[in-house]
Amino acid sequence: MIKILFVCHGNICRSPMAEFVMKDLVNKAGRSEEFFIASAATHSDNIWNGQGSPMYRPSVACMKNHGVPFDKNKRAALLKRSDYEKYDYIIGMDRENLYFMKQILGEDDENKIHLLMEYANGAEVADPWYTRDFDTSYRDILTGCKAFLKSI
Repeated sequence: MIKILFVCHGNICRSPMAEFVMKDLVNKAGRSEEFFIASAATHSDNIWNGQGSPMYRPSVACMKNHGVPFDKNKRAALLKRSDYEKYDYIIGMDRENLYFMKQILGEDDENKIHLLMEYANGAEVADPWYTRDFDTSYRDILTGCKAFLKSI
């Protein structure tokens, strides 16, 4: 089984979108049983007393608009050092995420840590929390996930 963890700052916008976009892509390819896909945050901004926030409403609306199925009970979770051993691929959305992923996970001796857009055009997935442009982030995530799936 191929285990993939998508990561962003708070795990309420980009990384859960990537998680559910990738799940949708592998499902449509008839390969769901080959994958375990999840997402996590580099920061605890959206986690209080051990309880993660739900996905950000504009992210949910964007996924609904694009027909991407998702788990409405998804809650933000924090990236842990032990995730390095658990996952085959740990995929960040931007360079800041990458920096903090390496701080949390330690040395990447097995070359598991990557940016999503490395598989496509090399850009970063902009944070829609700040840009307010959820559709552009969604399109970048879809492009990156398709290219990533093709590379596996």
